[in-house]
Amino acid sequence: MKKGLTVFIIILVALVLTLFSGYNGLVASEEKVNNAWSQIDNQLQRRADLIPNLVNTVKGYAAHEEQILTEVTKARERLMGAGSVSDKADAEEELSRALSRLLAIAENYPELKADANFRQLADELAGTENRIAVARMDYNNAVQSYNTKIRRFPTNIVAKIFGFEKKAYFEVQEEARVAPEVDFGTKEKN
Repeated sequence: MKKGLTVFIIILVALVLTLFSGYNGLVASEEKVNNAWSQIDNQLQRRADLIPNLVNTVKGYAAHEEQILTEVTKARERLMGAGSVSDKADAEEELSRALSRLLAIAENYPELKADANFRQLADELAGTENRIAVARMDYNNAVQSYNTKIRRFPTNIVAKIFGFEKKAYFEVQEEARVAPEVDFGTKEKN
């Protein structure tokens, strides 16, 4: 009788430890995802903060390019108002396309390309774009790790009990995978 009770207690303790360990692992994994998402948000905010200065600089040289300036401003507003991962990804893609068009018009304005403020803003924007790419990669890696955890046995049972759900990846649409080429006159002309 004592032996059966001892075995039962050992099994019960093992189950409780598995439950606690699984729960704590999921919490840690979910926090990694949340942290990675906040890094994307930080970089998107940094880019959004650069855009008004860039638009104003371009406006000074290319005031008649009002349509593209309006597109950039509206895309920025949409990004700032986006809530979900997929909404942010869509808004971020729209803003990237609008910014590409804005930067491409600089080719038509040699004075703008030569402006120190414009060059500095364009460099900061390029650096921010790189940071966004790294933050996206880190976020998607954290999501992959988390989603794998909640699907593995026995952690999947803990995930179901405590309501841990799959997280969405930060994905771009197919047409955004091809970046437009923008040349600010850094290449030598033949």
